[in-house]
Amino acid sequence: MSKSHSEHQYVDFHPPETIERRLVDWRGLRSDIVTAKFKSSFDYHFKSDRHLLIAAEHVEREDGETLVEGLPKSTLRSLSGRLTFVPAGHDFRGWQEPSVLTRVTYFYIDPDTPLLQGDLRFGEIGFRPRLFFQHAELWQLAAKLKNETLASTQPTQYGEALLVMLGHELIRLEQNVRPAPARGGLSGWQQKRVADFIAEHLAEDVRLSTLAGLVDLSPYHFARAFKQSFGLPPHRYHVMRRIELAKMLLTKDESSVTSVAMSVGFAETSSFSAAFRKITGTSPRDFRRGLG
Repeated sequence: MSKSHSEHQYVDFHPPETIERRLVDWRGLRSDIVTAKFKSSFDYHFKSDRHLLIAAEHVEREDGETLVEGLPKSTLRSLSGRLTFVPAGHDFRGWQEPSVLTRVTYFYIDPDTPLLQGDLRFGEIGFRPRLFFQHAELWQLAAKLKNETLASTQPTQYGEALLVMLGHELIRLEQNVRPAPARGGLSGWQQKRVADFIAEHLAEDVRLSTLAGLVDLSPYHFARAFKQSFGLPPHRYHVMRRIELAKMLLTKDESSVTSVAMSVGFAETSSFSAAFRKITGTSPRDFRRGLG
């Protein structure tokens, strides 16, 4: 692949030697799994006739900013577990000084692929840009698509079905735009305080009453408000964040599955494997073999 073609088809990084990437090209979908090799500053840019869905699996920055055309720029520092959607034709750019080895998956979706036409009429929809949002269903679909493309460089029936489901979910998201939290949900500062606390205590068993106390709510009202804001209950959110950290740790050959399980707060490998499979659709060992 020539450099000029790459710059038009994939997110362009400068300097390019700071990252390594694995590219998989299917019918209607390109997957781009990017991992930083150094904790050094880089910038990035993308603009294309394809939609771009970004799953920030492990992204924390000391400084930086991100801009999607049509939205205010963001200087948010903790990006792990967040999604970004850049519609075709929109400019996406930014820079960052990472505090961790960044790991992100980019999905480039062809709006005109036959898989997403017919009654879906995906290519006719004028999608709006979205920056650093959380959506449980989209996140799970992105994780499954990533695992499927890691497992096979050729399209599979399951993978194409996942792409169709992704198209449906993006349409549902577009039709239910909610710039403000759902009524009865947590406010912005409450969401941030709780999410930051969970991120800092991933390997611990955090009590519901502890989380509720952070935002001055009873456990009952907190659980309802949390689900409205994040799309899933506190415990499931906590487990999902643990598994995302586990996926990053599994990329290191020196870490055994048992040690990874303990690092993210599971006392038994069996319970870790069950939770990992439930969220990602594969076992920790199969996930690691896929990376290889």
